[in-house]
Amino acid sequence: MSRTIKRGGPPPRRAVSNRRRAPKASLGDRLIARLPVSEETLRRAVTWTLLGGVGAAALALATVLGVPQAIGVGIAEAAGRAGLEVEQVDITGLKRMDRETVYAIALEDQPSRAMLRVDLERVRERLLAYGWIADAYVARRLPDRLLIHITEREPAAIWQDNGQLTLIDSTGRLLAPVDPARMPDLPLVIGPGADRQEGGYQALLAAAPALKPRIRAATWIGNRRWDLTFDTGETLALPQDGAAQALIKFAQLDGARSLLGKGWVRFDLRDPAKLVARRPGQDLHQRLQDDGSADAVAGNATDGGGGNETTATRARETTRVGEA
Repeated sequence: MSRTIKRGGPPPRRAVSNRRRAPKASLGDRLIARLPVSEETLRRAVTWTLLGGVGAAALALATVLGVPQAIGVGIAEAAGRAGLEVEQVDITGLKRMDRETVYAIALEDQPSRAMLRVDLERVRERLLAYGWIADAYVARRLPDRLLIHITEREPAAIWQDNGQLTLIDSTGRLLAPVDPARMPDLPLVIGPGADRQEGGYQALLAAAPALKPRIRAATWIGNRRWDLTFDTGETLALPQDGAAQALIKFAQLDGARSLLGKGWVRFDLRDPAKLVARRPGQDLHQRLQDDGSADAVAGNATDGGGGNETTATRARETTRVGEA
């Protein structure tokens, strides 16, 4: 049986689907879908950001136009009642400071918790006035968070003056009182004005790194020079000028002759041309021979920090023992 194919007739119609084609997602929609937050959270963030921006702009405009302060405050308080209020303070960067101290400083004297009434620059200035804080970053995160990042100062020494112990940094900035029963392992600087010499003292120690771990205290004498005390008990008197060179010379002598821990009480290098030493119970200043022995006595020099030292008389047996 044959099948007749008619030519010239209308083409058959295609069936039309009742389903509508889904609209193609835009690039913005696809990016939003990839964010690690829900659409509701994102919508709230945008809303609070816009509200905060409008509120801040309104306050700025009120200031420019000379609107009474009460109106500007009213705008900020209204924003606070709408939800722009400090509910959380996030503090980072702390190593030694107490978190509650920073929290109290941040919210001190705030007229209210309305976010737009928090003076960020004033908060930062109050934080920088605190001894431990070298720098501070303060910012808002709407709707209800205050962000504070602290950069602390590093303690460098303990300053002793009039029986009081205070932690200081390398610039001499006072950080905090020190409990004598819980002394940190830091150098001790003693005397009026010693805190203001901390920068120079650190440079002095850097000149003789081999001696630095052996120095336990430094006394600022007459507001002009240092006496250093070693872990073996001896004191080294340094000159007013050329202290670093004198300390280097002493380090070289100690390296060659092992001066420390050999029973000496005091070394005197106030005259950089010679080293004068003293033993317990002797008023005579002894110089060191090349072999490190203590057979000789030389005259001394005195100043306000030299103690009760007397010049050796000719009646005392003296011998010279080498130049420093």
